Amino acid sequence: MARTRFAPDRGLTARMLVTMGLLAVLYVVLVGAISLLSGAWLLGVIIGLAVLWGQWYFSDKLALSAMGAREVSPAEDPQLHAIIDRLCAMADMPKPKVAVAHTDLPNAFAAGRSPDRAVVCVTDGLRRRVDERELEAVVSHELSHVAHRDVLVMTIASVVGVLAGFMTRAVLWSGMMGGRNNNNNAAIVALGVMLVAAVVYFVSFLLTRLLSRYRELAADRGGAILTGQPSALASALTKISGDMAKIPNKDLRAAEPYNAFFFYPAMTGKLDIASLFASHPPLEKRLAQLDKISVELGRE
Repeated sequence: MARTRFAPDRGLTARMLVTMGLLAVLYVVLVGAISLLSGAWLLGVIIGLAVLWGQWYFSDKLALSAMGAREVSPAEDPQLHAIIDRLCAMADMPKPKVAVAHTDLPNAFAAGRSPDRAVVCVTDGLRRRVDERELEAVVSHELSHVAHRDVLVMTIASVVGVLAGFMTRAVLWSGMMGGRNNNNNAAIVALGVMLVAAVVYFVSFLLTRLLSRYRELAADRGGAILTGQPSALASALTKISGDMAKIPNKDLRAAEPYNAFFFYPAMTGKLDIASLFASHPPLEKRLAQLDKISVELGRE
């Protein structure tokens, strides 16, 4: 992680390394399968690497664009800048760019390829629902993501499934349309590539969900310890979870693809099966951890 005063989390570091290693293996398997089955792998690799580089380099801009957010200057939003200035001084870390999303969805997120190229964004909906102490707790949670560098890992990890789709389309377009196979062989190759891509997508999806749930707990811990106010973070979580149900379903559905990066997931319903693949741990688990931290801080 970056050298800051945020408490290090070896469990998170180990999970990020394992996740990135397994995703690299999946990518190699996908490329190998495409090469063996069709021979049309080069175009897929080029497209895949281009997508990966684009996601890495432009991750902050892509995230802001997806949420309709924009950067704000200290003159435009002195309160939010003051909170982030204070927390960055406490954490001894570079100040990220500051952005605001004009939506009623109560949320926040961090994006960027490094602590020096990060952005922290909060929504109008969040600021309307929490007080300054709670807002500081939420922002501290997001800064913990930046300090631990899990924002970058999640950005790269989430694109592997996208790469599987891009590379499959490239192969089906170039390899099977090139005429080197007869119709029967082309159909077999197409089916083989699609099966491998489907497996890669599912496994990468599962790995990112497992990492996402743990990194949220790690950010809760880091943010609560830095501010020394776990109760403020618990209060913000409780308010947001209660008000999320008041957001129109169409707005929640539009935001759901970005749940892995949000402070609190935008959910249109509570399905038991869907909870197995949730991007965040249950609210009860997050609150229980914050209660435990509050007790530990009280003892100290």
